[in-house]
Amino acid sequence: MCTIRRLLICRARFCYQFVLSAVIVACSLQGLSAQDLSPRAYVITAVHSNAVILTWAFYDGGVNFNGTVPISGATGTYNVPILSLYHTFSFFGRSSNLTASLPYAVGTFSGEALGTQRSIYRSGLLDTSIRFSVNLKGGPAMAPREFSKWKQKTLLGASLKVIAPTGQYSPTKLVNWGINRWAFKPEFGYSERWNHWLLDAYAGVWFYTTNPATLAVPVPQPQTEAPIGSFEGHMGYDFKPRYWVTFDGNFWSGGVTSLNGIRNLETKQTGSRIGCTGSIPLSKHQSVKISYSNGTYIRFGGNYQNLSVAWQYSWIGRPN
Repeated sequence: MCTIRRLLICRARFCYQFVLSAVIVACSLQGLSAQDLSPRAYVITAVHSNAVILTWAFYDGGVNFNGTVPISGATGTYNVPILSLYHTFSFFGRSSNLTASLPYAVGTFSGEALGTQRSIYRSGLLDTSIRFSVNLKGGPAMAPREFSKWKQKTLLGASLKVIAPTGQYSPTKLVNWGINRWAFKPEFGYSERWNHWLLDAYAGVWFYTTNPATLAVPVPQPQTEAPIGSFEGHMGYDFKPRYWVTFDGNFWSGGVTSLNGIRNLETKQTGSRIGCTGSIPLSKHQSVKISYSNGTYIRFGGNYQNLSVAWQYSWIGRPN
């Protein structure tokens, strides 16, 4: 039986690991973790294209602690509405685009630790994400008239995604939607078309700055996380323009965390997800995208089913 001192240490470890896992879960919603499944991320459009995207995402599943703490039945269920803005432009003659997203989350996390069932409800902003992408081969910047005659073959591109710490965060709370640090993901992308078929593949790495105040006993401590490498692939089929379906999969590894300089090797993430995505045009300017994914193997972190529905309104603005 634990002494009072040991019991406090156990509870402190529970708090820390619960926070870490909740952070991993929240990050996956924004693409902060390597769990992204984003088909056609490097397919180009005409310059001065714009879009407003409203997404509703539902997550339900469990958390794998990999034996790091005596927690059983850890689960989470949450909804995430996301507002995104998209714009394309010419960057040194190459097709480029910028996407900004602001998510909000509402959810409940629960688990049994030391014989006690705990449940936590959270509602608040998640961290803002901004992604810049530029074509390197196969996709010069084109006006709408020129783009309408263009046929895709091989595309190579690069992108940088940045997560800004604007989400709800408190070092005294067990679960936070924000991560209280910056994150950066440089990525290289490939896209190849064969008539109606389209193959996409991306490779990238997440880098994180230090969270200066992570929940710990007796006072918050700095926490760092090692880089996470990721690979993502998609095979899709176009029935007609804007009407397509893809089969999606990914793999990621890394992310060992350190609290106040002490590494916990058991927090290394290794996992993969598979899913499918479909896009249906509603009108000249509107379309709906539906996606579903589930974890195939999760060594540490959230193992969730995800269902997302996104409505998009797009238009082409006038050149300056």
